[in-house]
Amino acid sequence: MRPEKKYYVDEIGGYLDNSDYLYVADYHGLTVLETATLRKSLAEHDAEFHVIKNRMLGAAIKERNLPELNEYLLGQNAVVTGGNNPPGVAKAINKFYKANDKVKIKGGFLNKIAINEDEVNTLASLPSEEVLKAQFLGVLMAPAQRMASILQAVPQGLLNVLTAKV
Repeated sequence: MRPEKKYYVDEIGGYLDNSDYLYVADYHGLTVLETATLRKSLAEHDAEFHVIKNRMLGAAIKERNLPELNEYLLGQNAVVTGGNNPPGVAKAINKFYKANDKVKIKGGFLNKIAINEDEVNTLASLPSEEVLKAQFLGVLMAPAQRMASILQAVPQGLLNVLTAKV
């Protein structure tokens, strides 16, 4: 491999090393202004959008023993990596796609496991991390709340009986 190609593969490898996920997206027809808008929305999640050459991405993936994505590496592709909120990034891309009908996710990987377009869309449909934490806390608190209401019901019942007698 020529030195400039090796440098390019290493640069792509850096994106892969610094991220737990990678989304491959078709960016056909995207304008410069739309690209800037998408990058700005992804930056809110600390994610990056990079236009890459398919063969170079394939070589970087192979060097790192990640799942092969050859079926997605056709046509004009870009990759989205970085950040620690894969569902939020997928939501941002899907929102952009719905608004502009451009940049459609083809697939990728999450935690070194290959995922397809449907799985990315499922990931995007998850509630935000804060909502999930609140739901989990609610599940943990439910038994304690029930116990408190049961313990409160006994004195309340006694008070109701006494009040009715008086």
